[in-house]
Amino acid sequence: MDFHHFRLFRDLANERSISKGAENNGISQSAASQHLQELERTIGAILVDRSTRPLQLTEAGRLYCEFCQDVLHRKEEFDAAIERLKEKVEGQVRVASIYSVGLSEMSRLEQEFTDRFPDAELVVTYLRPEKVYEAILSDRADLGLVSYPNQTREISATPWRQERMVVAVAPSHPLAQKVWLQPSDLNGADFVGFDDDLPIAAHVKEYLEEGNARVNIVMHFDNIQMMKEAVALGEGISILPVRILRQEVELGRLVAIRLDKPALFRPLGIIHHSRKRFNRAAESFLALLREEEPA
Repeated sequence: MDFHHFRLFRDLANERSISKGAENNGISQSAASQHLQELERTIGAILVDRSTRPLQLTEAGRLYCEFCQDVLHRKEEFDAAIERLKEKVEGQVRVASIYSVGLSEMSRLEQEFTDRFPDAELVVTYLRPEKVYEAILSDRADLGLVSYPNQTREISATPWRQERMVVAVAPSHPLAQKVWLQPSDLNGADFVGFDDDLPIAAHVKEYLEEGNARVNIVMHFDNIQMMKEAVALGEGISILPVRILRQEVELGRLVAIRLDKPALFRPLGIIHHSRKRFNRAAESFLALLREEEPA
């Protein structure tokens, strides 16, 4: 269907001039006149009264002009609907995340994603760091959220954010009244740490050693939720990402004390298979993650 012909007749009728109608459509007057003659032969009726100036439509011409306007209006509606369809985000995005990104944090991201893209589905699985990499390599996840991201030939890693680490203590702990601490202030403290095979454990250990702080490891976990519970019960202090402590601090179960001179940050990154092609859902979730402000 040639919509240019419908536009030409509509413009010719609205302008009441073959020459102006032709000009509006970027063609010559003779080409417009020829089209009008062929159109009248095809329909079998005279559409324009050529004996008057400006031109007048015949009854058949008015009917055909209404038809052209209806067709062009429907074409505009169709084009707009197609554009909306192209912009529609649907499909599933599979995310593998380390536990310490935080259930509350991911719940907030999931809700934001659902509000923005109701036709898309976000599926989040919580795994140990090495399992996140395995999920990406085996295509069981589209995106991975890890700390201390490691890029390889098959894994692409991009920085996400730097999370400030703070000292977490129970409200009854002697340090709870402090506004900020130096690493040396933790010397001799009972400490709840991360499992030794996690990158964050080595990072915290190095930080404490450089700050002349020898702590007494009383417990260690691979799960931040368990670490928070141990600290809240008074088993010891810990160094944890401040984002993960927000709910407990608001409830008065934990106190977060700023580390100063020097500060400590945990890098978080987004990983995916280097040859992965994302669908619209994955692209949209990536964009949402990149909107996130650092702690």
